[in-house]
Amino acid sequence: MNFDFSEEQVMLRDSVARYVQDDYDFDTRRGIADSEAGIDRAKWQTFAELGWLSIPFEEEFGGFGGGAVDVMVVMEELGKGLVLEPFFATVLLYGGLLQKAGSAAVKAERIPAIIDGSELGAFAYLERQGRYELTDLKTTATQQGDNYVLNGEKVAVANGANADYFVVSARTGGEQSDDSGISLFLVPANAEGVSRVSYRMMDGQILANVVLDNVSVPTGHLLGTEGDAQAVINEVVREANLALSAEAIGIMETLNSKTVEYARTREQFGVAIGSFQALQHRMVDTFMSYEQAKSLLYRAVCALTDDEMDTDEAIHALRVMITKSGKHIFGEAIQIHGGMGITDELDIGHYAKRLMMIGATFGDGDYHQAKFNSLRYN
Repeated sequence: MNFDFSEEQVMLRDSVARYVQDDYDFDTRRGIADSEAGIDRAKWQTFAELGWLSIPFEEEFGGFGGGAVDVMVVMEELGKGLVLEPFFATVLLYGGLLQKAGSAAVKAERIPAIIDGSELGAFAYLERQGRYELTDLKTTATQQGDNYVLNGEKVAVANGANADYFVVSARTGGEQSDDSGISLFLVPANAEGVSRVSYRMMDGQILANVVLDNVSVPTGHLLGTEGDAQAVINEVVREANLALSAEAIGIMETLNSKTVEYARTREQFGVAIGSFQALQHRMVDTFMSYEQAKSLLYRAVCALTDDEMDTDEAIHALRVMITKSGKHIFGEAIQIHGGMGITDELDIGHYAKRLMMIGATFGDGDYHQAKFNSLRYN
């Protein structure tokens, strides 16, 4: 299969790579991570000016009209820089749901604001009892006249602390874990009854728990058809899993290259440790883990792009491999760097922590293995 990138995709990849290299070094990233907001609004505005925030959106709303491959090349490069700004949460999750489920009026108002960098968003979907099951919801939405009233709590909302708007999944019917009866609502973060508690995760990302206490939104803020949102959620999460995997691939490549470079310069017994055959074998193994995961990423992207029957199988298999390969690569990187590999002053540990967080987003390896087995063998 020919998987050469187009000229536009190469230019896009190189644009992100140059920015990360020139303007987003590790010290800059640490400074942003230590700030109160956990993101840099000025850098986010730069992303908008460079056109990155327009990538997946339709051209009629000012977007680039890109697909899974375009998102993949961006996320891989953002992963290499451990970029903290909420491209994933705002553009891919929040923006993806608006694009697929929003009315023409909602899209015409909200999507250009995302593209120009003036609006940040978040997808509030996870609940305390739900683990990784997107359908396990206690949050409810009840229609009262021309409004819906939402009650419930969402946890671990990515970019929840900085979001101007949330897309909230809530039950308008059905039982707690039914696929049917789930609806999506656009909720302003400053709406009466919305409260949030933010906290910093080990990878530097700031998440929030969001409480909805009799929050009233107009019926026009219902995204899509009432009770039929799960299909849209599944579609967006499917694409999100590919994007997270691409970010992980960028991290794995960086960890491998940094470990090889360290082994070339770190001396023990008067020689570089990279000359020891045992370490050479271990670094070859981590390179193979990276290549296997990258191959599965390409396979899954092709399956999604071509709308193949086994797309879900390919994505679950990819997430299993990302978890397995990521653990292998960051484990060896820390071991070969020695004790300093887990210090806050060295970037190796930060890459490892981000890989661990990716492995806990939308399901860990065991979760995806079970889903793959269910699709393949049942």
